[in-house]
Amino acid sequence: MIDPDRLPTIAAPRVLLRWLTEDDVDALFSIFSNPEVMRYWSTLPMTDRREARELLEHVHESFRRQTLWQWGVARRDDDLVIGTCTLFHFEADNRRAEIGYALGREHWGQGYMGEALEALLGFAFGELDLHRLEADVDPRNSSSIRTLERLGFQREGYLRERWLVGGEAQDALFFGLLRREWTGRSRPEILPPSAAEER
Repeated sequence: MIDPDRLPTIAAPRVLLRWLTEDDVDALFSIFSNPEVMRYWSTLPMTDRREARELLEHVHESFRRQTLWQWGVARRDDDLVIGTCTLFHFEADNRRAEIGYALGREHWGQGYMGEALEALLGFAFGELDLHRLEADVDPRNSSSIRTLERLGFQREGYLRERWLVGGEAQDALFFGLLRREWTGRSRPEILPPSAAEER
């Protein structure tokens, strides 16, 4: 099912989750250099475009090692990458993984990330046959918490001062979602390579 050279393209109503390329470096920098986007992230905002290229290289190398799968979230009408969705911390024996996501500031409040995550969860529980997904969110990040709860994630723990970012200790809320809690939702459309490459 998974091409060893690149991630599959997953379709949602207004966005595609697709393989990130060199053409997306400027978009990645725009997303991950914004202080508002990075306010509750586990690293500081980027300050140089080279960091975006290094991120892209890290994404590709991690996919080759099968330790992290990070998709670009691209608008279907113009293929512009406006965010990313990630599966990482895979535990094959327990059929478990963690999710992460980021959305460019100018695209907040339009429902794009909810669509992207719903497609990603359908892929994770369907094609990948995972049993459990987890997410770690700063308790102050109310919009991200609302997104997870709309998708069915349950609050499962509070981890005090889990992250140290720029000299600031940050707490974390831990969320979990089981496959049986997702059952009945629609499965995502996985585009064949030819259709995905045309976009």
